[in-house]
Amino acid sequence: MDTFILLVRRVSQACGIAAAGLLAAATVVVCQMVVMRYFLGASTVWQTEFVIYAIVASTFIGAPYVLLHKGHVNVDLVPLYVKHRTRLVLALIGSLASLVFCLVVAWFSAEYLHEAWAGGWRTETVWALPLWIPLLSLPIGMSLLSLQYIADILCLITGREAPFGMDPEDAE
Repeated sequence: MDTFILLVRRVSQACGIAAAGLLAAATVVVCQMVVMRYFLGASTVWQTEFVIYAIVASTFIGAPYVLLHKGHVNVDLVPLYVKHRTRLVLALIGSLASLVFCLVVAWFSAEYLHEAWAGGWRTETVWALPLWIPLLSLPIGMSLLSLQYIADILCLITGREAPFGMDPEDAE
């Protein structure tokens, strides 16, 4: 189990690096687009679409990294005032519900990706990018986010991690 958790954490770290790389690439392309359009008077064909897809991909691919570092929105008003056991139950319910949601989104987005691939779908722009390329980030991101939720649930169940990051003594 320790190997699985360590592996998932490393993958989540790699996702954070990939997401940062996508944001950096989008920033560079925006700068290139400004130079091309305003200083050289050239038209831009693919830049805007690339930037949109890169930012969306960074959101989905970076989600496991954000969960690893507990960066998602977390309302901890109730856990502050309940006992440790209740905190654990609340954390497990929240994590399990989130896991189910992520698995459902991963499944249906994978089906959508397959339809785009099999149908040869392309974006309706001058660039005409194959649509499976930008759609790929959704099933990958949600699948990896699901793995991170599984690792978090295992950590909660085995006591490797305190629910909501609060020690048992912090209750009441």
